[in-house]
Amino acid sequence: MKALSGTARWTIAVLVLVVALVVAFVAELRGEPVPPAHTQAPVQREHRDADTPAALAGPRRRAGLPACPGPGPGEGEGALRGVVVECAADGAAVDLGRALTGRRVVLNLWAYWCAPCTAELPAMAEYQRRVGSDVTVVTVHQDENETAALLRLTELGVRLPTLQDGRRKVAAALRVVNVMPATVVLRPDGSVAQTLPRAFGSAEEIAAVIGDGAG
Repeated sequence: MKALSGTARWTIAVLVLVVALVVAFVAELRGEPVPPAHTQAPVQREHRDADTPAALAGPRRRAGLPACPGPGPGEGEGALRGVVVECAADGAAVDLGRALTGRRVVLNLWAYWCAPCTAELPAMAEYQRRVGSDVTVVTVHQDENETAALLRLTELGVRLPTLQDGRRKVAAALRVVNVMPATVVLRPDGSVAQTLPRAFGSAEEIAAVIGDGAG
């Protein structure tokens, strides 16, 4: 039998290696292994482990936020039925389906690291001052870093009822696209009147789009 040349032996070795790799790859696919940790989506949490009640006490005191709305006079629970999040002012649980019905509500979805969001918040506060009790403006912080949210609100001098929603449960329930800032207007029965995935530059602009005559 004629001996294989060096080139032939090298070619066979490469083919064997390729076949072995293909077999290993197929076996791995059939076993459906868990992807490495760095490829997995991060787990969404309401707030960081560091944001304990004790750690938040000082930032909450400095922020001076008003209490979140309590149960409204309406009977409906609307689009936020069963959604419970934390009030940034004191850590109390807020059942949004019950708290936000019976009144017209403007929900402003933001995060402390979002520059357009923080630029918009003072306009939301001024809008609330102008419309008074006709509308309730509530901000919804959509990041787990609750301390950073409180520090940002303190820096801006914005004192509006604020919900801590690191898991973005409000956005999911209201089917808001993954963009910030976004504003959602709720009717007194809890249903959605408007969804506005955009930034506002002034209280006048907010009033003109939402239409409360606050301009």
